[in-house]
Amino acid sequence: MEKQTAVALVLLSVLCGIASHGVDAQYYWTTATATFYGGGDGSGTMGGACGYGNLYSSGYGINNAALSTALFNDGAMCGACYTLYCDTGRSRMCKPGTQITMWIKGSNTNWLAMSRNWGANWQSNAFLNGQRLSFRVRLDDGREATASDVAPSNWWFGATYNSWVNFY
Repeated sequence: MEKQTAVALVLLSVLCGIASHGVDAQYYWTTATATFYGGGDGSGTMGGACGYGNLYSSGYGINNAALSTALFNDGAMCGACYTLYCDTGRSRMCKPGTQITMWIKGSNTNWLAMSRNWGANWQSNAFLNGQRLSFRVRLDDGREATASDVAPSNWWFGATYNSWVNFY
């Protein structure tokens, strides 16, 4: 319960891009998901793109969240407040004990298992430079999703690549 009510959130991905479409969001609830980031005590990277510095040390504790690209809106939403509620009707999300398996495939390799580094960050020690990258994820219920050629052969570390592959 502690993590549900007071955790630092990294990703708030809005399914109905309200902020990007200019809809007056104060009258609507929008379904979204959030990913836990850092420790339950607020440890982890606590800086941010808004330039406020470490909000944990500034007295906000773990009662702050990071926004998706759509809500962040190139910084225009810095300082805005959002109310987050847990949708108990979607209890499949983040259930305790969930096992997720992740693979990566270079254009010149077979599928290689990845290991969880921390949070939702996965790593592979394989040398895949100069290869197109594909990803596969398997949930504990056996469902798999494969995102082929997500990153081009000239990908670079720190860049963001998108795929429309999803489970829903």
